[in-house]
Amino acid sequence: MSGAVGGLVPGWTDVEEEVRGVLARIDPAPVERLRAILEPGHWGSRFFAGQGRSGLVARLAAMRVMHLGGSSHVVGDATTPAFRSEDTLIVVSASGKTPTALLNARMAHDIGGMVCSLTVDPTSPLGLLSDPCVVIPAGASAQFGTVLFTQAALLLLDGVFLSLSRGKDQFMWQLHANLE
Repeated sequence: MSGAVGGLVPGWTDVEEEVRGVLARIDPAPVERLRAILEPGHWGSRFFAGQGRSGLVARLAAMRVMHLGGSSHVVGDATTPAFRSEDTLIVVSASGKTPTALLNARMAHDIGGMVCSLTVDPTSPLGLLSDPCVVIPAGASAQFGTVLFTQAALLLLDGVFLSLSRGKDQFMWQLHANLE
């Protein structure tokens, strides 16, 4: 893959190597716990939150939960219902300190719901509120800002959803948007 694209897009090989390196260092235990939480039939609704690019990754994850038949919402959308103690909030935040994401996590925790996160720093305020806390070890990067974190978070979540969707393609297409 890197040979063909790498010849056309300068820097592609660097991006690919960075993402592979990060994904290879992720602890699988919290990922498996997150997978179980995202599995269709899990109690309550799944709420997703994040700011900026992390928020876009969170929205994509919410869409996949819906495609799998689960109840999912994006924090801040006009149609998002109240969060309840039987619900789960999944927050995507590289720093684990983004004020809005952290406020949402604290509120969900105070309500008695479950808080999960994908973050770089497990000792951040968000990481300490989360169970599970999936650590995405995206440190220094040749890419701008936290792009490496969001790339790795998206690919990790896509892998989780792929494992949950095996044999459910027809069902998922029934739930895919048809007013586009």
